[in-house]
Amino acid sequence: MYQASIDIPAADGSADSYFVKPDGPGPYPGILLFMDAFGLRPRLQEMADRIAAEGYAVLVPNLFYRDRRSPLIDPDELTDPEKRGAAFGKLGPMMQNLTAERVIADTRAYLDYLAAQDGVEAGPVGVVGYCMGGRNGLIAMSALPDRIKVLGSFHAGRVVSDDENSPHRGVGAITGEVYFGHADNDGSMTPDNIKDLEAALEAGGVTYTSEVYEGAPHGYTMSDTAMHHQGGEDRHWAALFPLFERNLRRTE
Repeated sequence: MYQASIDIPAADGSADSYFVKPDGPGPYPGILLFMDAFGLRPRLQEMADRIAAEGYAVLVPNLFYRDRRSPLIDPDELTDPEKRGAAFGKLGPMMQNLTAERVIADTRAYLDYLAAQDGVEAGPVGVVGYCMGGRNGLIAMSALPDRIKVLGSFHAGRVVSDDENSPHRGVGAITGEVYFGHADNDGSMTPDNIKDLEAALEAGGVTYTSEVYEGAPHGYTMSDTAMHHQGGEDRHWAALFPLFERNLRRTE
């Protein structure tokens, strides 16, 4: 596979990113992988590689490029409970700084970059997002329905809130398919939040699947963290690849 660590033009500067696609001329459907709060790191590169091996061109941007280049944290901050709290102290302001308006502006730039690459299929792309990346993926798809055809969102938090600009309030603009794999007993996405999200998707006529992964905690896909849940990770792959397959034109 072709693998590259690159800097790409984004809305407010240069975003350090990882890009991977299969060998051969393609064209391959484009995928944006939206990171969790811990940022661009080897684990996300591994996940991008696995998606690319299925026949996709995958871009993983550092969504926090305005604040700091990768790596955002040290590896032991992912597993040590005491250091994990300190890590969130650093990352919290970065998450607050990434407003919906900035997510949308950046996504346009990421999509433009993908479209300009050799071997990337023209037309709408797919997005997969983890934790905050699932929330940001929903924001991007709602704002750019003509450019994003499918979204896989896993253990996303804060998708539903009382805020008038809560991401779930914009889903009526979506024209593609969305999939939500919710973490079990997740304080950032409660059963009532899930019901409200599903009601908004129903009201908007959106094609969707919404499932709770029993026993899987928030962050269940991330094997480099203490929250990893192998069953949840396996289930997410089993859902993601058919989702992309049925929505994105494939070139064998």
